Amino acid sequence: MNKFTNCICLLSFLLAGYSGFAQATKAPAYPLITHNPYFSIWSFTDELNQSTTHHWTGKDQSLIGLIKVDDEVYRFMGKEPVSYKTIVPAADEKPYSCKFNELIPGEGWTTTNYDDSAWKTGTAPFSDDKERAGTMWTGKEIWVRRIFNYSKTNINKLYLKLHHDDDVEVYLNGEKIYTGSGANGDLQYFPLNDDVVNKLNEGENVLAMHCTNTGGAAWLDAGFADELKPKDHAELKIAKQTGVKLNATQTIYNFKCGNTDLQLTFTSPLLMNDLSVLSRPVSYISYKVKSNDGKEHNVKVYFSASADVARNTTTQAVTTKKYIAGNLSVLKAGTVEQPILQKKGDDLRIDWGYMYVAVPISFNSQQYVSTDEEAVNSFFKGESKSTETKGTDLVLNTVIPFGMVGKTSVEKFVELGYDDINPIQYFHTNLKPWWQNAQTKTIEQALAKAAVDYPALLKKCELFNATMYKDAVKAGSEKYAKLCVMAYRQSIAAHTLVKSPQGKLLWLSKENYSGGFINTVDVTYPSAPLYLLYNPKLLEGMLNGIFYFSESGKFQRGYAAHDLGTYPLANGQQYGEGMPVEESGNMIILAAAIAKAEGSPAYAKQHWITLGKWVTYLVNEGFDPKNQLCTDDFAGHLARNANLSVKAIVGIACYAKLAGQMGEAGAAKKYGKIAKDMAVKWAQLAGDNDHYTLTFANKGSWSQKYNMVWDKILGLKLFPQSVYNKEVKFYLTKQNEFGLPLDSRKTYTKSDWIMWTATLAKNRTDFEALAAPVYKFATETPTRVPLSDWHETTNGKQTGFQARSVVGGYFIKMLEQKWVKK
Repeated sequence: MNKFTNCICLLSFLLAGYSGFAQATKAPAYPLITHNPYFSIWSFTDELNQSTTHHWTGKDQSLIGLIKVDDEVYRFMGKEPVSYKTIVPAADEKPYSCKFNELIPGEGWTTTNYDDSAWKTGTAPFSDDKERAGTMWTGKEIWVRRIFNYSKTNINKLYLKLHHDDDVEVYLNGEKIYTGSGANGDLQYFPLNDDVVNKLNEGENVLAMHCTNTGGAAWLDAGFADELKPKDHAELKIAKQTGVKLNATQTIYNFKCGNTDLQLTFTSPLLMNDLSVLSRPVSYISYKVKSNDGKEHNVKVYFSASADVARNTTTQAVTTKKYIAGNLSVLKAGTVEQPILQKKGDDLRIDWGYMYVAVPISFNSQQYVSTDEEAVNSFFKGESKSTETKGTDLVLNTVIPFGMVGKTSVEKFVELGYDDINPIQYFHTNLKPWWQNAQTKTIEQALAKAAVDYPALLKKCELFNATMYKDAVKAGSEKYAKLCVMAYRQSIAAHTLVKSPQGKLLWLSKENYSGGFINTVDVTYPSAPLYLLYNPKLLEGMLNGIFYFSESGKFQRGYAAHDLGTYPLANGQQYGEGMPVEESGNMIILAAAIAKAEGSPAYAKQHWITLGKWVTYLVNEGFDPKNQLCTDDFAGHLARNANLSVKAIVGIACYAKLAGQMGEAGAAKKYGKIAKDMAVKWAQLAGDNDHYTLTFANKGSWSQKYNMVWDKILGLKLFPQSVYNKEVKFYLTKQNEFGLPLDSRKTYTKSDWIMWTATLAKNRTDFEALAAPVYKFATETPTRVPLSDWHETTNGKQTGFQARSVVGGYFIKMLEQKWVKK
């Protein structure tokens, strides 16, 4: 029996014999295409045809699916995105000049007859971003007056198109029409009351704005747009979704489409034991159709993908191409501009490289390019001739004929791929993607290999899905296993795999929705359990850049750096403040964890001098930390942070453990004693009757001591079980409906840390009691975005962050099961 047959037999056994293979059926958002921070498309609603599909940032990246059964057409995926007609352009479409003032203006500054001749003249947008600003604005407040002309026209629904950072007030001809607090991150559309249209004068008008920069970046830009009425397709029916389930590598939907049933499967084959497959930016969208009335029916499936997938804003012109590559029919789209690695930041999508829709020629599909407006209509009319090749509203369309379909299922698939050309700049060198190697030089070769691999890869994915779920249930519970399912693709897709100029593997994270930094150490730290479980070489890839930053002399501090830059530019730390104890402790602990996972300290040995420098810092500064930043400072900085002290103690003990593994008995003894003595002293300083405090000598305060989990799973023997037991017992009295708060200052929490804290529990009952509210949050939160790791425990709402890699930390319990309870 060969290996592949063995896999099939094992898969059959798992599927038949393991009743828990229901996997997750509810999530805050559903992953569809998940490869890296730029190539990441999600459904934000429980029913796939209830809304337009989105990039994880929330911007539309529309995928539409229709099925024609005989003469009836059903929509099963997506919705046509809302379209807008520009009334007054913002700066993303056309630069505009206006008056501005950074001093408090006089009365009536918002009106049409105000004399602004003494004000300065500038070009929008107003920002402190030197590369993108039309006019530099670095002060605290700015007042702007924009004169524009308007000709009366029929308006369906007026929207304010606005990017503000931070607080803003907006006026039209002297009357306030909008106020906003904080920063909204990008140009967004805000609906205005119907009476605002009547405030528009024929001829000259004034758009006046006051913006206050409360901290961080600064931005102000605005315009007006009309929401166009959606085209009605009276003959279009809505398919009935009968089920959805998620597993580690797939999201599977079931629909009733009249007299046929459709199973729609999105597969991103993120298998960590095969880096060539993991890094290949190709997902499969599979359609399995069969009759549900015993008769045969003529079936066609339509798939459209908006060119928004390949651009940052809807105003960027794209160019398209249709061609044959080997056994595949291919559609390609990308921006005309192709600004490779020219932008960095958080709420940003890729605008270089090319998206691809590929389908085997043997399927006899029709592929063509149309405008957004024509796309769905073209399927109804049976028109398959490309009407456009260049523009700002293009869609790639594919029609797959299934022929006459009866009771036996017919399956076909489409590939959606992306070639980002140079995904990362690493210390001013543009890197090629990992998948591009001696065997696979072009994206066409990657698409071709993916098509050939399709049957075998699906089997491998199904086997991994079943095995991972079974192992998670065994380690924790059904609810815990479903959380791991939700976390798996999200964590991986927040990274990009490349190779450094020095030949080192780099698995670089983007700190999604929390600054956009690249390779942040305190994002790596919580993410680590997933990669320790399935491929510790990837965790090495998360540490390699930070080690290089120090060892090359580019970062000349006695502690570890916070990050390598702002994604996708890894040219050096961008965060303005260091986290010396935090990041140094993280790096040493993870080096020890790699040694445990690999059964060898070889990786740590390569960086032993650097680790020695960092452990010296921890010995001198870590036990009773000064008022310095740490990863949990959402409620403000803290001196004498007890949990941060635990990290330092554990970090020192990890160094001692590594020294022992490398035969350095003297160092092992020295640092082992330092850590153990500190642990004893810690219990005294942090002790507070039935628990341990948030900060030393701060009676009545408390916090999650999640850093202790490494003491337990690495067998460091620093803190006795009684310390864990006391904390866990106390935590169980402090839980709210949606989880255990991070500490006594606020009621919000970090779900990754809850999982680490829960893993301190001695028994399964207590673990489940702490983990279950996190599952409740994940399935009941009103905030419909890719899983947030920072939420409010009283109402389940997102506090901040989404789509981050740190949910890989959920796998800590599985790691404990493997390392401790094996």
